[in-house]
Amino acid sequence: MRTAQRIANLPPYLFAEIDRKKEAKQAQGIDVISLGIGDPDTPTPEHIVDAMAKAIRNPKNHQYPSYPGSKAYRHAAATWMMNRFGVKVDPDTETLALIGSKEGIAHLFPAFVDPGEYTLVPGCGYPVYHTGGILSGGLTHWMPMTAENGFLADFESTPADVLARAKMMFLSYPNNPTSAIATPEYFDRAIAFAREHDLLLVHDNAYSEIAFDGYRAPSLLERPGAKDVAIELFSCSKAYNMTGWRVAFAVGNPEAIKAFATVKSNIDSGVFTAVQDAAIEALTGPQDSIVALNALYQRRRDLVMEALDTIGLEAATPKATIYIWARVPKSFTSASFAAKVLDEANVIVAPGSSYGPSGEGYIRISLTTPDARLEEAIERIKNTL
Repeated sequence: MRTAQRIANLPPYLFAEIDRKKEAKQAQGIDVISLGIGDPDTPTPEHIVDAMAKAIRNPKNHQYPSYPGSKAYRHAAATWMMNRFGVKVDPDTETLALIGSKEGIAHLFPAFVDPGEYTLVPGCGYPVYHTGGILSGGLTHWMPMTAENGFLADFESTPADVLARAKMMFLSYPNNPTSAIATPEYFDRAIAFAREHDLLLVHDNAYSEIAFDGYRAPSLLERPGAKDVAIELFSCSKAYNMTGWRVAFAVGNPEAIKAFATVKSNIDSGVFTAVQDAAIEALTGPQDSIVALNALYQRRRDLVMEALDTIGLEAATPKATIYIWARVPKSFTSASFAAKVLDEANVIVAPGSSYGPSGEGYIRISLTTPDARLEEAIERIKNTL
C-alpha cells in the first residue's frame, strides 16, 4: 500500500498530538491538566439544547440536508450579520452553511488554489491555514508577525515572485493563538492589497464574540469594498459553546461563495438540519449567555495574568479570545518549555511554534479550564521553574 506524498508532507496535527500526550499520561494514572485546547468546559446554553431536542424529533430533518444550508439557517445567519455588525448579506447568494469553520477552511483550498500556487498565511495562526494548502498541493508563504507590530500579519512584505503565484490570503482577528486584535485601518490596507494582487481575502472571525474590557470585535465586511474581495467565516463553537456540534457559516463575495459551495457539494452532504435548527436558536435567540461567558473568561484571564506575573512569564493582557500568549523563558524554545511543563508539572500547554514560524518563543494557554484547575496548573508550572 502506498499513501499519497501529501500525507507524508503533513506535520502532526497539533491538537491530535495534545490529545495523544494527555491520554498517554493518563494511562499511567497521572493527573494531567490540559491548557492546550480551546474547548469550552461549560455546557451549551439550555435553550439551544432544547431547540435541538425538538428538531431531532422532526422526521423531515432525518433526510439529506440542503447542500448550501437550509433557507432558514442562511436567513438566520444573514440576520445575525445585520444585527451584530450592520452588514447586509444576501442569504441566497452570499451565505453558506459550514460543518464547522475548520471544514470550511480546508475546503477553500481546492476551490481556489491549484498545485504550486501560494496562500499567504499568518506567521502564527490556525494550523489548517497551512495544512489545507499541503493537501491541495499548494504552497504557503508565512506572513511575519511580531510583538513589535502587535502580531498583525505583514502581508505588505510579501515578495513579488510569491505574489505572482498567490491566490488567497488568510487573516484572523481577534487572533488565535496570539489574541491580537486589528484596527479598521489594518483591514482597509488588507482589502486594498487583496484587490491590487487579485487575492481572495479570507477573514476567520471565529472569536468575534469573546471579548473583554468593553472591546467589541468588528467584521471585516464592515469595511468599504470588502465584499468585492473577501469572505468571512463565523462559528457557533466558541460564542455559544457548540464546539462538538460542528456548525458555522461563511458570508461575503458571491463568486467566492459559489465556488466554495461547488467544492462542498461534491465532497460533503451538508450540516444535519436539526443542528442547523439549533444554530438558528443560537443566532436569533437570547444572547445573554455570551455576556455571562465573557465574564467567566475575563475572570480567568485576570487570574492567570496575575499568576504569570508572579512566575515571571511575560504576556500581554488580551482583550479578546480564550487564550493567553506568553513568552517562554530565554533558555527555552517553545517546544522545550512545553515538554518541560508536561514532563515535570503534568500540565499541557500549546507550543507557539506549532502555529507557524512567528510563534517560536511563546506558548498558548487556554482559559477553558475551571478556575481551581487553572490555579493548580499555574502553581505546578511555577514549581517546575
